Amino acid sequence: MEITASLVKQLREETGAGFMECKKALEETNGDMEAAKKVLWERGLAKAEKKAGRAASQGLIHAYIHGEGKLGVLVEVNCETDFVARTDDFKKLVHEIALQIAGMAPEYVNVEDVPQDVIEEYKAVYRKQAEAEGKPEQVVQRIVEGKLQNFFKEKVLMEQPYIRDDSKTIKELVKEAIALIGENIVVKRFARWTLGE
Repeated sequence: MEITASLVKQLREETGAGFMECKKALEETNGDMEAAKKVLWERGLAKAEKKAGRAASQGLIHAYIHGEGKLGVLVEVNCETDFVARTDDFKKLVHEIALQIAGMAPEYVNVEDVPQDVIEEYKAVYRKQAEAEGKPEQVVQRIVEGKLQNFFKEKVLMEQPYIRDDSKTIKELVKEAIALIGENIVVKRFARWTLGE
């Protein structure tokens, strides 16, 4: 199939990738738009992993108020440059993260932020529950690990399923944004308040 400029342009508009990257992806997939998107997405995530170590000291602090002032969220999301911090794509990502925090009430940003004593406390509770059911030790260990992963999905922002598309986590949403924007992005911290609490 011939790769036309309009096909490349369409892929570029849908993915935000560069012209040459889009052209190469279409050539590799014989003009299959969906397959080309997948190729670009996979390459973008690989690039996102490489960018993860770069310093992110610019960004935004975003406030979101919900329910006529009954719930509020402040979130700090960092990127590498103030230029990116002012882009609509970055602002949209930060707003989506604020909505996630408002809707899902996470307590921690990353798994590494959960204090070890909290993890041990939950492990002990899960272990007692499994042992009370008379499960063998190997099964008990798997149950404890499974329940701990569920705890992380509930309480850790980056592990939570995205409220608009539960097929991906917030961590994956941020990685997609890194691939699209081209800079490292870090959710630094957040606070969530509910009236009367």
